[in-house]
Amino acid sequence: MTETSLHGVKLASTSEEVACRPDQPLLDSLLRNDIWIPNSCNQGTCGTCKVRVLRGQVDHRRAPLDTLSAAERDDGLALACQATPCSDVEIQPVGESGAGGPRHRLQDFAGTVTGLADIAEDTRRLLVSLEKPMEFSAGQYVEITVPRTGAKRQYSMANAPSTPTELEFHIRRVPEGEATDQWIFTTLREGDQIQLSGPYGDFSYGDDDGAPLILVGGGTGLAPLMSILDHVLNLDPDREVHLYQGARTTADLYDADKLRRYAEAFANFHYVPALSMEDWDGRNGHVTDVMLEDFDSCKDYSGYLCGPPIMVEAGIKAFKRRRMAPRRIYREKFTPAAEAAAQPAGLALAAST
Repeated sequence: MTETSLHGVKLASTSEEVACRPDQPLLDSLLRNDIWIPNSCNQGTCGTCKVRVLRGQVDHRRAPLDTLSAAERDDGLALACQATPCSDVEIQPVGESGAGGPRHRLQDFAGTVTGLADIAEDTRRLLVSLEKPMEFSAGQYVEITVPRTGAKRQYSMANAPSTPTELEFHIRRVPEGEATDQWIFTTLREGDQIQLSGPYGDFSYGDDDGAPLILVGGGTGLAPLMSILDHVLNLDPDREVHLYQGARTTADLYDADKLRRYAEAFANFHYVPALSMEDWDGRNGHVTDVMLEDFDSCKDYSGYLCGPPIMVEAGIKAFKRRRMAPRRIYREKFTPAAEAAAQPAGLALAAST
């Protein structure tokens, strides 16, 4: 790729400009140059990275129509994680400005698999040692490249940022999944080399002025919450933290013994596992309902939710029902890899300035 084939991407709110290849998503070029804009799934399914194209042309590539409608495209909107430049462009995030969020430069990394173990039904712990440290905020994720296919899959770090070269991931098997069934759960071995990039995402811990925390996770949504929990307890061992872990059955529950040990070691840490599809000697029901039973008010708390979309939406409603301020509710929805949009790629002509 020659210099002449690069296009400029300018962020209107800051006047910062970066170079971007014609096949490179706008978001990728910004993050690799340490320019943050709101972003979450990086698959085109959440719409968090939606931007308005003020000048120039973009190719929407695989942007799904249910995330970016034809009317929005005609109105000059684009998904920064999918759209690539066809000319120099000037863009502006639709939501927040590009001034906030976790600011860690997006980079490529090589790693070695140092641990691989089954920890629950169809759930595996993957440990990776990096050749160089990765700076990230607790709660963020990486993209791991699937060998021979070039496919990329997103997995949250379960370790605290204090171990930037030793990463931990909790991975659930997806039937016939290109990354799980066909690789991580079958042929991947300790000592294998893997390629990844990161960090991504704006689901991350903020200090919240020392407010007590409620963490609610479903399935492997526990992973980023573990990163946040370890980070918080390292910074402030006396912080009040409540962690609710939801699973269907005991076979799906993992790291419960570790979390019980945390509860014994830290006086203000409280751990509550809940099962939704099996009677046992613990709490039963949907994890968000169990959390509701324990709080008359969440007014002075901050909440972090991670797991399946239906659980996250239920958690948002539960927190609001208990008067938690919306600005203190942080969420991350775990969804399957996005399917290709069923339409041809096309250009979006932005308004002239």
